[in-house]
Amino acid sequence: MAAPFFSTPFQPYVYQSQEDTVTPFQILGGEAQVVQIMLKPQEKVIAKPGSMCYMSGSIEMENTYTPEQEVGVVQWLLGKSVSSVALRNTGQSDGFVGIAAPSLARILPVDLAMFGGDILCPPDAFLCSVHDVKVVNTVYQRHRARHIVAAGAEGFLRQRLSGQGLAFIIAGGSVVQKILEVGEVLTIDVSCIAALTPSVNFQIKYHAAPIRRAVFGGENVVTATLTGPGIVFIQSLPFHRLSQRIARSVTSPNMRENPRLLVQIGLFLFLAYVVIASSLILTEM
Repeated sequence: MAAPFFSTPFQPYVYQSQEDTVTPFQILGGEAQVVQIMLKPQEKVIAKPGSMCYMSGSIEMENTYTPEQEVGVVQWLLGKSVSSVALRNTGQSDGFVGIAAPSLARILPVDLAMFGGDILCPPDAFLCSVHDVKVVNTVYQRHRARHIVAAGAEGFLRQRLSGQGLAFIIAGGSVVQKILEVGEVLTIDVSCIAALTPSVNFQIKYHAAPIRRAVFGGENVVTATLTGPGIVFIQSLPFHRLSQRIARSVTSPNMRENPRLLVQIGLFLFLAYVVIASSLILTEM
C-alpha cells in the first residue's frame, strides 16, 4: 500500500532571476559550500572579510570600507566588522572568484529584484554580493525595548539587504520557503529564520516566565509569530543551535570518564572557604 500524499505549503528554495540580468555563478559542495562567481572586466564582488577562497589571476582584492556595507558605531561596539573585501576583475577577459561559507552552511543566491528590492536576514547572514546591493545592520523596530536585554542584541539585530543586485546569504541545514498569504500566521523558532521580506509582521513570544527562563534556559522558549503577506525562508539547523550542541558536549564531560572533576570542584570550594574565612578573621582583628 502506497504511503498517503500530504500536500504542504512549504517548498524547497529555488533560485529565480530575471533573464536579462543573470550573473553566471556555481555553488559547489553539499555542506560548507563555495560559490564561484564569474566576473566580466571591471565587475566586482563585495564579500565579508576572510571569506575569499580562491580567485583568478586578473582579480585584485582590496580590504576597505565601502558604501555597500554600512555599519554604525553601535554595531561596531558589538563586534561587527566595519570593513569589507572588494574583489575586482581588472583584466581584459572574464575572471572568477570563489567565496566560501564560514561554517557548515549552505549558500543561498537571492536576486533582490525578485523580492521587491528588500529582505531582512539574521546577523552575519550576508556572505557576498554582485552589482547593486546595500547591506545595513539595523535593529528591528517592531520589538519592544524591554525585550532587548532579555534576549540579547543578536536576537534582534537584523541585516537589511536592499537594491536590485544579486546577494548570497548563508543558512544551516535544509532550507525551505513559505509564501504567507494576507493574514496567514506562522509560528517559528527565532533562530530558524534565514530571511524574510519586510512586509511580514514580526512579533516575539516567550514561552516561559522571565525568572524561569533566566535560571533554567530551555529550547524553543523564544518564538516568532509571523503574519503575512510576505515570504519567509526557514533553515533547519541554524549555526546558533549547532554551536550550542557542540559547546554543550565539550563543556559537560561525563563524570565516569572524568572522575577528577569532583575532586577539582571540591578543591575549589575548599580554597574559596579558606579565603573567605581568612578575610573574616582579619576584619575582626
